[in-house]
Amino acid sequence: MKCPVCTTTDLLMTERRSIEIDYCPNCRGVWLDRGELDKLIAQDVENADALATARAARDDLPRRDHAYESERHRGYDERRADYRGYKKKRSIFDMFDFD
Repeated sequence: MKCPVCTTTDLLMTERRSIEIDYCPNCRGVWLDRGELDKLIAQDVENADALATARAARDDLPRRDHAYESERHRGYDERRADYRGYKKKRSIFDMFDFD
């Protein structure tokens, strides 16, 4: 199939998270077949639900309130200015990263 934008370039097909995605290597346009956007949204909702469940379970744990949580008792990585502390959240747009 030809790219609707470039009109001369053939679309390439790749499969991400069990969804076939057609994309143009020239203009980087992405095209989905019928129902594939619904699948993407459903997968994103499932991931959000799993994250909410994990957060709720973590919030149920008792808090540690003692003196060892001062700045000098933290690990080296936590004191660095660029320390993020959390893993990057996945997004449905991650699957469109073809590089």
